Amino acid sequence: MKLTTRRYTAVLFSQTLLLLIDFIINVVLLYARESNSVMLILFIIQDACLILDLSALLAVFFSTHVFQTGLVYLLYERFRNTLLVCMGYFILTTAVNIWLISLRWNNFSHSWTSAFLVMFIIQRFSSSIYYYYYKRAALRISDPRFYEDIDWDQQKLSQTN
Repeated sequence: MKLTTRRYTAVLFSQTLLLLIDFIINVVLLYARESNSVMLILFIIQDACLILDLSALLAVFFSTHVFQTGLVYLLYERFRNTLLVCMGYFILTTAVNIWLISLRWNNFSHSWTSAFLVMFIIQRFSSSIYYYYYKRAALRISDPRFYEDIDWDQQKLSQTN
């Protein structure tokens, strides 16, 4: 499938929108802590957006000529860090969300343990790393070399044999 500007723009817009929703939830979450049900809904939306973001990125990978010719390892080489950061951020965010909900529902208080505070700070810091890697991968995958039959994938294939 050939990369078209319209298709790429639509995918990039949806990916950016999902990242923006995640960012807004990270910011608004502290203001919504009075209502457990609102927090739970925000957590579900945030996790769903992270899953959709990763799915959109993988769908773009699957539509490349490199993937369709069976050279998956080339995509994995170039985007390994992004995939690891995405999965790590999803796991960390889900863990923080579950821990926060369990703290709120079990104690009915607003006090956080030291361990939770450290994990919360790590999750917030890792969000900026996630945004950077994800956006960079979304822009790098637009390279026309991934969508055309050109020499660089043939050279890589001949090097491995």
